[in-house]
Amino acid sequence: MSASPSANSSKAARDSMRRRMTDLGSPRSAIAQEMRVEFGLRPREAWRCAHGWSMQEVVDRIHDLSSRQSGESIAADTSAVSKWERWPASTRKPTVPVLLALAAIYGCTVEDLLDLEDRGALSEGDLAVLSRLTSAEPNGSQLVRMAADESLTWARWAESSNVGDISLEQLWGRTRILASQYLEPDSHPIGLFARTRELRGEVMSLLEGHQHPDQASDLYAISGYLCGLLAWMSSDLGHVAEAETQGLTAWLCAELAGRDALRAWVLSVRSKTAFWNRRLKEAVQHARRGATYQASGTIGVLLACQEADAWSQLGAEDEALAALARADAAREAVNGVDDIGGLFSCAPARQENYNAAVQLRIGRAPQALRAADRALHLLSTQPVRAYGTLAQIHISRAAAHLALGEPEGAHQALRPVLALAPDRRLSPVTDRLEEISRTLVRLRGGSREGVSLRAAIEDFRQDSAVQRLALSPGHGSG
Repeated sequence: MSASPSANSSKAARDSMRRRMTDLGSPRSAIAQEMRVEFGLRPREAWRCAHGWSMQEVVDRIHDLSSRQSGESIAADTSAVSKWERWPASTRKPTVPVLLALAAIYGCTVEDLLDLEDRGALSEGDLAVLSRLTSAEPNGSQLVRMAADESLTWARWAESSNVGDISLEQLWGRTRILASQYLEPDSHPIGLFARTRELRGEVMSLLEGHQHPDQASDLYAISGYLCGLLAWMSSDLGHVAEAETQGLTAWLCAELAGRDALRAWVLSVRSKTAFWNRRLKEAVQHARRGATYQASGTIGVLLACQEADAWSQLGAEDEALAALARADAAREAVNGVDDIGGLFSCAPARQENYNAAVQLRIGRAPQALRAADRALHLLSTQPVRAYGTLAQIHISRAAAHLALGEPEGAHQALRPVLALAPDRRLSPVTDRLEEISRTLVRLRGGSREGVSLRAAIEDFRQDSAVQRLALSPGHGSG
C-alpha cells in the first residue's frame, strides 16, 4: 500500500532501512520497493534512496553518463531531479531520455521507475517509444555495462561486514571469562546463566547480518561454545530437556563453523547431559564419538573420563577401567591448549575426581579414596578451585569412607559440602548426596548419626539452586 510521507520518512530512517536490508543481502529492487511501501515514496525517489544517494549525486552521475555516451545531452540539476521524482504532481515531466538515463545509473529498467499514475500521465507517443525500447533486448555494449554494474553492486555488498577482528576477539574473551567464572567459588550460577544467554543472543544477532566467511566461522564457533555452556548450566540446574536442546543447537553451530575442537566439546556436553538423564549408553556413544575428532587441548582426557563414568554406572568394570586408562594416555598425549578453558578444560584434579567416582561404583573403595585425596591435593595447587569439582571430591571421599566402614571419616568429608551456599548447590551435587543418603540407609540403618546426616542432606537438597530456580519468576533457560 502507499503511505503518505511522515516523520518516519526522514533520511535517517531511510538510511537505516537501506543498511539493514543490504546487510541481509536484499537486492536493490527489493530495497526500492520497501522504500515505496514504508515511506510512501514515488518510484524514482525510491530508487535513489535505495542507493543512498543525494540529488546532487544523481545529477553528477547523469552528467558523467552523458559525457560517455553520444546522443542527446541531459540538462540536470537538483531542482530538476526533485521535479522528475514528484511528477506528475510537479510540472516537469521526465522525458524518455531522462528515464533511460535514470534507469542506467540506478541499474534498473525504465518500467521500475514508473507506476500506474505515471503511465496515466504520459502521452501516447511516450508510451509507444517506451514500449519499443522495453521490448528490445539490450545491445552488446549495454549488456556488458549492465553486467559490470551488477558485479560491482555485489562486490560492494560482499566486502562489507557487520563485525571486525577487534569485536571478534572481545567476544572470544567474554566467552572465556564466562567459562572460567562458572567454576569460581564466589560465582552465582543463575546470574552467570543470564549473562551467558545475553552474550549468546548478541552473537546470534550478529550472525543475522553479513560478514566474511572466516568471521562467520568465528561467530558460529563462539555461539557453539556459549550454547554448550548454557547446556552444561541447564543440566546443573536440573533442566535436562533444555540442556539437550542447547546441546543440539551447539552441535549445529559446530558443524557450521567446521571446527573439530568444538565438535568434540559439544559431544562432551551432550555426554554429560545424557549421563545425568540416565541415558548411559547414549552417554558412552557421545563420548566415544567425540574422541574420534583430532582436537588439541584436554578434551580427549575429559571424554575418556566421561565414558568411564557411564560404564561404571552401568556396572561394566572392565570397560570403565579401560576408559580410565585411555584418559591417562590422553593426558600424556595432550598438545596445544584449550580454545576456551575454564569449564571447557580438564585439569588433572578434574580427571582424578572422575577416577574417584568410577572406582567407587565398581566397588574399589581404597582406590577411590586415594584418587579423591590426589584430586584434593591437585585442586589446592590450582589458581581457581572449582567449587563443584571440590564438592564432588568430598562426596567421593565420604562414600569411600562409608564403604570402608568409617562413618566418622564420611561425616568429616561432607562438612564442607553441606556448608555450600544454596545457589551453588547444583544438581550433580544434590544427586550424589542423595546416593550417600541411600547408602546410609543401607549401611547404618536407623542409627542416630545416620538419621541426623540424612536429615542434613535432605535440608541441603530442599534449599538448592535447583529448588530456588523452580520457585523463582526470574531468568528462564533461554
